[in-house]
Amino acid sequence: MLRSIAVVVCITAPGLIAQESGRFTFEGRVQGSVNSLGSVTRLDTSAGYLLTRHWSLSLGVPYYFVNPSSSTQASNGTSSFNGVGNVFSELRFARPNRVVNYVSTVTGTAPTGDRDKGLSTGHATVDWSNYFERSFGSLTPFGEVGIANAVSDTQFFVRPYTSYGLVTHVQGGARYRLARWMNVGGSAYLIQPSGQQTVTSRVVTKRGPLAAAVPGAARGLLKQVFETQSTTTGTADIARDHGFSTWATVGVRPSFNVYAGYTRSTQYRLDTVFFGVGFRIRHSLGIGGL
Repeated sequence: MLRSIAVVVCITAPGLIAQESGRFTFEGRVQGSVNSLGSVTRLDTSAGYLLTRHWSLSLGVPYYFVNPSSSTQASNGTSSFNGVGNVFSELRFARPNRVVNYVSTVTGTAPTGDRDKGLSTGHATVDWSNYFERSFGSLTPFGEVGIANAVSDTQFFVRPYTSYGLVTHVQGGARYRLARWMNVGGSAYLIQPSGQQTVTSRVVTKRGPLAAAVPGAARGLLKQVFETQSTTTGTADIARDHGFSTWATVGVRPSFNVYAGYTRSTQYRLDTVFFGVGFRIRHSLGIGGL
């Protein structure tokens, strides 16, 4: 069912854009994460359409630059590379409200990335996320809950791996406006997988160690399978994760922002510094984001 939804979203997006009236949009973002395993940088470009006041639709292509650290290269025999990831389509509903602002997003991807490089699992994916926020003066608490068949990248963590398997993801936190052009924030996240999972590493490609199947009892290997194997299939434990993030954002203008911060994966004991630069040419729906 999840695969069918993803395929429908990706196939129907161009047709809907052509048929409906509204306003075209264009967005671009460069975001990256750096940790002891190396750096993964993602360049996103997307174009879309504001169908109505509340509904928007977009289609985009990510491009990755992966640079394993010297220790990762020495232990796994991998090297730096770059390539196109999975083409994605996003259907978004935004509903501002005095009580709580709400955004629901369905994101579908097609398996266009190179599986041998860890840029795809070879499967179509879909993610349905629901975001809530409310401002109390300068303070804005927020929360998000979603269900997907893959662990996705976020603004806080361009992951050194991708996955395939049913997961529930939850996030909660708050941001505080220090000035009109600057916010700081913090949040905690949880990824709860269900059933069999496949984890494909971006820092250990198939030129390195071969794929492996990991039994549920081998708990010593489950926390960091993407550090030692190109592809691992196993129980839900291999994709489970939780941690927290903190960040600062500078918005030079409403259509352009720069941010940086820190993410700690307590499950993987991995410390990551992240950064991003984003711009948009569109009418803002005014909800969500850093």
